[in-house]
Amino acid sequence: MKKHHFSISKIPLQMVLIIPFVLQIFGAVGLVGYLSFKNGQKAVNELADQLMDRTSNIVDQHLNSYLSIPQKVSQINADAIQMGLLDVRVGAAGRRHRKTVGKYFWKQMQAYDLTYIGIGLTTGEGAGAARYDGKTVTIDDWSAKPPKNSYNYATDDQGDRTHVNTIVDWNNFNLTWYTEPIKAGKPIWSRIFTWNYPNHPYISASAGRPIYDAQNRLLGMVAADIHLLKLSEFLRGLDVSHSGQVFILERNGMLIANSSTQQPFALVKEEIRRIKATDSPDPSVQSIAKQIQRTFNGFESITESKKLRLNWQGEANFVNVTPWRDQYGLDWLVVVSVPEHAFMGQINANTRTTILLCLGALAVATLMGYLTSHWITQPILQINRASQAMASGNLDQTLDIKNIQELNVLAHSFNHMAGQLRESFTALENSKAELEDRVEERTTELKTALSELHHSQVQMLQSEKMSSLGQLVAGVAHEINNPVNFIHGNITYLNEYTQDLLRMIHLYQQRHPNNDPEVQALAEEIDLEFLIEDLQKMLASMKMGTDRIRNIVLSLRNFSRMDEAEFKAVDLHEGIESTLLILQYRLKDKPERPAIVVIRDYGKLPKVECYPGQLNQVLMNVLANAIDALDEVNANRSYQEIEANPSQISIRTSINNSQLVEIALAKPAVRVASPREGIADNAGGMPEEVKNRIFNPFFTTKPVGKGTGMGMAISYQIITEKHGGKLECFSTLGEGSEFIIQLPTQQQVSTAV
Repeated sequence: MKKHHFSISKIPLQMVLIIPFVLQIFGAVGLVGYLSFKNGQKAVNELADQLMDRTSNIVDQHLNSYLSIPQKVSQINADAIQMGLLDVRVGAAGRRHRKTVGKYFWKQMQAYDLTYIGIGLTTGEGAGAARYDGKTVTIDDWSAKPPKNSYNYATDDQGDRTHVNTIVDWNNFNLTWYTEPIKAGKPIWSRIFTWNYPNHPYISASAGRPIYDAQNRLLGMVAADIHLLKLSEFLRGLDVSHSGQVFILERNGMLIANSSTQQPFALVKEEIRRIKATDSPDPSVQSIAKQIQRTFNGFESITESKKLRLNWQGEANFVNVTPWRDQYGLDWLVVVSVPEHAFMGQINANTRTTILLCLGALAVATLMGYLTSHWITQPILQINRASQAMASGNLDQTLDIKNIQELNVLAHSFNHMAGQLRESFTALENSKAELEDRVEERTTELKTALSELHHSQVQMLQSEKMSSLGQLVAGVAHEINNPVNFIHGNITYLNEYTQDLLRMIHLYQQRHPNNDPEVQALAEEIDLEFLIEDLQKMLASMKMGTDRIRNIVLSLRNFSRMDEAEFKAVDLHEGIESTLLILQYRLKDKPERPAIVVIRDYGKLPKVECYPGQLNQVLMNVLANAIDALDEVNANRSYQEIEANPSQISIRTSINNSQLVEIALAKPAVRVASPREGIADNAGGMPEEVKNRIFNPFFTTKPVGKGTGMGMAISYQIITEKHGGKLECFSTLGEGSEFIIQLPTQQQVSTAV
């Protein structure tokens, strides 16, 4: 019988098992690396868009805020001039009026971060206040005709002129600062002005507008300037400026501000010259500006926000170009540029880490596959060796039937194991999906909670602002209403008396036509005809001003009633501490004195039914008066004397019979059971006649301009009329003063009504 031999390529069984496994792992590693790279790219684009949008919004908000101030100041001054509140008349008294106007502008410069405030009149005259070096405020005053007609004065801390700094030529009619608002006939921005002030480059934008008198006759113009270099300082403070660039330019390409360390101007022969963004000394600003110009064929065609991806020095840059305009003629472009490496560095590092981890997993999986295949092939190899032994002619080899059955069992066991593995992997995938769902759900909850928290914070902040504003408005309305009514009521009588005097003068002139030399000289000296005409105009302007103030006060009083319905039980200690916190800036130590010590001696008080906002106003008035008294005493003491005998304010609260709070040795009120608070200081006390009048309206011992005399009167009204309590003052000259506040713990229905 002929034997047939069949040859089969010899591949080890162990390799047959391990190669597919390794290929699958390797494919999974490649897929993970690719997905990681693509997700990184997507994350970079989204993050870049968010950062540039946020930066553009921040710059837009700053420009809206910063550039609105000069227009508002110019409008305020123009209105004041037209109403006659600010006198800019020319003639014999022109220099005196310019001096007053200059000092008024000097005081405005103390309140606003501006570079210049001034007026130019149609006569060629003018005045202004300037901050040429960025710090010191000086006053400009010029007459109508050059040369040597403009004087710059140094001032003291009250705005009074001390000496002349410089004398220069000045002509209103040759300067765009004056001519452009006059020509436009409306509020505008003049062309940007540059000047090389010694060691202080001066680049400003001027918000000017024409000014008119009460008869709508043109008087000239008024303007307020801002320093544009401060915009560069703001841009350098943005987070994005550490890795990218932010710059602002006009439609003609001229650079206004940038976040670069390079200045947005050039110094040529000791003169400041503005430069275009395409000529910027900063290479990144220059390159980005040129590419934007080429992309849109100039800067004028950009009418909406544009997002670009530009290359500079072989690296991609994310660029956002946003137009910015205002109603007065400004039309600028805000450019934000961020290089890709600012975002890709960490993402590339994470990608490399992911690949290394995948390669490590591949090595571990290969080793495990090798060991697993070795373990699987051992029983088969044993059967193979037995078969080979039998094939070699060793017929003594006997195979138990059970051995064949065990091989079948092995196959069945393998199949069972494979099934278990499939179930395990399926369960793992389900667990992973469930975990991802939970994470996503939790993330959504956290985002919602964060949004609600932010909303609550915004609401709380707004409530606090409105509460403080209500207190301020109420105080202002109460304290200025009566003086204004007094002035307004007397203006009518003053006008009648003036008319009577004028009739008397006219009658005298008719009955005594012969000119007396002395009378004629005096009439010419005081300019009698102008005085008569101007006096009537002044009375009309005063009446118009008081009418406007009365209307404003009425609006303020209506607004200040916002918390009358908020009647509730509160913790008085919280109100005291809140008031102390607001006054902390006055209590803390200062160069001229140590801090004022606040001694708290609080008893355990129940909650008290009251109007919290009004009660806080009372505490504010009493504590502020105590601080004023201490400051007045400390003005005559040295720092060492104050430190040896420090200024103190003591606050004590207590309750008696669960109905009455007692302070010190004060006896409780008989008719009303009430909480009671005490505030005492160690100032010099007050005389008996002052103490007896302390709660009278308009009574004050403070210098003119320091107090109105309404604070304690209003406080007394709030405690006694609106809360049914008591407000008492105990003072001994030389020992200090104590104010006692008594409030019922529960208000009666009639009191609440």
